[in-house]
Amino acid sequence: MDTDNTAYPLTLLSRVEDANWSTNFSGGEEALLILVDRAVNAAVDGGDPSGLDIPGGTPLEISLVLSDDARVRMLNRDYRNKDKATNVLSFASLDAEEPLPAPGETLPLGDVILALETVRWEAEERDIPLEDHLFHLVVHGVLHLLGYDHEDEDEAREMESLETAILAAHGLEDPYDGALSDGEERERDMEHDGR
Repeated sequence: MDTDNTAYPLTLLSRVEDANWSTNFSGGEEALLILVDRAVNAAVDGGDPSGLDIPGGTPLEISLVLSDDARVRMLNRDYRNKDKATNVLSFASLDAEEPLPAPGETLPLGDVILALETVRWEAEERDIPLEDHLFHLVVHGVLHLLGYDHEDEDEAREMESLETAILAAHGLEDPYDGALSDGEERERDMEHDGR
C-alpha cells in the first residue's frame, strides 16, 4: 500500500499470514490493513527518519507481516536465541556500515512481524481494545526500524516517551501508565514470556 507521506514517501508491504487476524476486526482484513497503515505512518512521521541522516524525500519501504505465535517463536529462537513467542519482532535493514542508497532510490527499512495469539492475549490481559494494542505494537516495531531501542534506561525512556506522544496524537492512552491488571509491572522490553 502506497501512502501519501511527502517528507518520506512510504511503501508498506503488508501481508496477513494468519487469516484469524481478519476475523478479530470488525470490517475484516480491509479495516485491519487500514489500521496497520495508519500506525506505520504515525511511527515514521513521529520517529523522524532525518535523525538517521536519511535525506528528506527518500522513498522508504517497510514490510509488515501479521502472523501467529508459532512463526514468531521460530524467528525469535533462530535470530534472538529466545525460544518463546513474543508480540512483535523487528528486523532492521539499516546498517551504519553501509551507505544510504543514491538520491531517489528506495530505502528498505526492514521487517516487522506480529504474533496474533500473544497480541490478543496481552490486549485482554490489559483490558484494552485489540485495535489499540496492535496500533501501539506496530508503532513500537517501526520505531525499532528507525533505530530506537530500549536496551538501557535512557533509551527506554526516550522510546517510551516517543511512543506515548505518537499514540496520544491518535487518541490512544499511554500504554506505559500504571501496572497490568494482575498487578504485574509493565514489561519494559515489550516481550511476553508466556501465559
